[in-house]
Amino acid sequence: MQERIPRPQVYQAQPALVSALRGLGEAAAAALEPSLIHLIKLRASQINGCAFCQHMHTEEARADGERQVRLDVLPAWREVPVFSERERAALSWTEKLTRVADAGLEDEDFTALNQHFSREEIVNLSAAVVAINGWNRIAVGFHFLPEIKA
Repeated sequence: MQERIPRPQVYQAQPALVSALRGLGEAAAAALEPSLIHLIKLRASQINGCAFCQHMHTEEARADGERQVRLDVLPAWREVPVFSERERAALSWTEKLTRVADAGLEDEDFTALNQHFSREEIVNLSAAVVAINGWNRIAVGFHFLPEIKA
């Protein structure tokens, strides 16, 4: 398999793309703990089937001290006791926003989030989900390949 349009050419064709998505993601991440941001990015990337982002964000998470066992069971986060209630609320919100076209959002979803996050944190959490979903759509659309070292 190969990239539909090589990553550098995509970024050259639309230089504002990188700065806009990076800026949104960094602004949102500045207000939340890095470990939570890693989980959000990875979970959305798993849902969207973005191999490039999954590879990148698992490497970043491990480099920041995330335990491999938590990364291994992230798709089954509801079933295992290794995630905090705050992380569970963020993961649920991430899944709901990522799949909003399929299932919509209910007031109960927001109410559950409100128990663990301030309004400012909810806005930033939502912006982080928007940013990673944007990156996923670019990477999946152009079939960016992970840089896996053999």
